[in-house]
Amino acid sequence: MTRIAVVTGGSTPERDVAFAGAAQVVAALRARGHEVTTIDSASGEMSRTAEARYLVSSVPTRPPSHEALRVLAASELRAALVTLPAVRDADLVFPVLHGRQGEGGELQSLLELAGIPYAGSGPLGSAIAMDKDIAKRLFRAAGVATADWAMWPAGPTELAGLGLPLIVKPVNVGSTVGLTVVQSLDEIEDAVALAQGYDAAVMFEAFVPGREFTVGVLGERALAVGEIIPQHDIFDYECKYTPGMAREIFPADIPPKLTTRLQDQALAVHRALKLRDFSRIDFRIAEDGVPLCLEANTLPGLTGTSLLPQSAAAAGIDFATLCDTIRKLALARRGSRNKVRS
Repeated sequence: MTRIAVVTGGSTPERDVAFAGAAQVVAALRARGHEVTTIDSASGEMSRTAEARYLVSSVPTRPPSHEALRVLAASELRAALVTLPAVRDADLVFPVLHGRQGEGGELQSLLELAGIPYAGSGPLGSAIAMDKDIAKRLFRAAGVATADWAMWPAGPTELAGLGLPLIVKPVNVGSTVGLTVVQSLDEIEDAVALAQGYDAAVMFEAFVPGREFTVGVLGERALAVGEIIPQHDIFDYECKYTPGMAREIFPADIPPKLTTRLQDQALAVHRALKLRDFSRIDFRIAEDGVPLCLEANTLPGLTGTSLLPQSAAAAGIDFATLCDTIRKLALARRGSRNKVRS
């Protein structure tokens, strides 16, 4: 038995996504016999009553309002998180937390300083992957192609080089929150304003028409390749979390050579960004057949419609085994603190 603190919720636009994932993770780890306490980073330890209220499998079709997030941000535990007995005395912290707080390295840095073992990538890998500008530079350094991009403010020449349609998105936010596909230059000002509502850093990225794929990584193993066919032009928030809004095919119906290529590139990205334990790497295949890496997810979604669990299942790994494997990888790396029984 391992004493595990599942840290979730938070005050980012992906709060509801985190809760939906935690609902599955908590149930899976408890079913394996582990002692699990759930922590909302915006309010503290959750009672079983609070779990029943907030840890629900469904995700609303829109993220929380800015006002709701401001209220939650004011109550964030921040450094006080590691002083909670359930966290301080845990054998392992299992983050199911998204956005900058969970995936950007802040939580990981706190846990490192407190000497508390945790699952997932460290502060450096988390911060690198969260910053889409830096991540894309490292994709190319690792020999992995990615779509052309420019950072706001960008001049007319840079924007003309990216072409239309054009993706405008916040740099340090996930789940396509704040993202717009603009069809004309007249739409850019509004798109930038929307993105800046979530992050001061904004990226312009060339839109890549074509098929979208994803690859889960567990330890040093690339899992099954999946193809995503959304009802919208992109795999946006609504398509991600609304059942029936996207077809997700695992394993993807593609030639073995392409499967191997995508898996190899996913591992190359995972290593180049110094990720560990688990991740999910997303791609689009351009018209010329070249895979372009979209992004790397250090704490990929674990909801009922999420892609990493589907990638694992297609590789013969059920959800409970996926969670327990992540637990084992983390404890093997950091040690048991002389308290864990396998």
